[in-house]
Amino acid sequence: MLKPIPNLPKNALGFSAHGTVTGADYEDVLIPAVEEKLLKFPKIRFLYQMGEDFTGYDAAAMWDDAKIGLKHPLSWERCAIVTDVEWIRIAMKAFGFIFPGDFRLFHNHEFQAAFDWICE
Repeated sequence: MLKPIPNLPKNALGFSAHGTVTGADYEDVLIPAVEEKLLKFPKIRFLYQMGEDFTGYDAAAMWDDAKIGLKHPLSWERCAIVTDVEWIRIAMKAFGFIFPGDFRLFHNHEFQAAFDWICE
């Protein structure tokens, strides 16, 4: 399940992931929010937290994640990923350099720092 993170600037989106994130979560929540935000701003900031109760993604969610990034490759000004999930941290460190905007990886105890960085 994806829940919006409130109180972000107008050019930013944020979601916290809980339990297993599904393709339906992406199709019903995340993708429409990104598309709507990109109608108003040429570049957006994105805050994504995978908290203590996050258990993973289904295959459809992983595919939708790749599709949204490929569809809008130059539309990301900043991206903060907040997680303690080790395989995600390793993947982000390995592939974060190809992210076209500013990218930072944070641990869950650093959520406020990630939030503040997106809001700068």
